[in-house]
Amino acid sequence: MSTKSYYEILEVDETATDSEIKRAYRQLAMKYHPDKNADGAEMFKEISHAYETLGDPSKRADYDEFGAQGAPED
Repeated sequence: MSTKSYYEILEVDETATDSEIKRAYRQLAMKYHPDKNADGAEMFKEISHAYETLGDPSKRADYDEFGAQGAPED
C-alpha cells in the first residue's frame, strides 16, 4: 500500500464533499481500471480501498480522527 493519505490517492482535499470524492473515484477508477490500463491494477486497488473508507461517512470520520489504522478496539 501507498504511504499517501486516502485524500491524496483520490486527489481531493480533506474538505471535499461526498459528491466530490465520488466523482474523483469514478474518474480515477476509469483511468486505472485493469481492463483499460494493464499497469494500473495496483493503483486501482489503492483507489478502491481509499474510496471504500472515504465514501462511507462513518469510516471517513474514523479515518479523519485516527488515520489509516482506524478507531482503537474496545
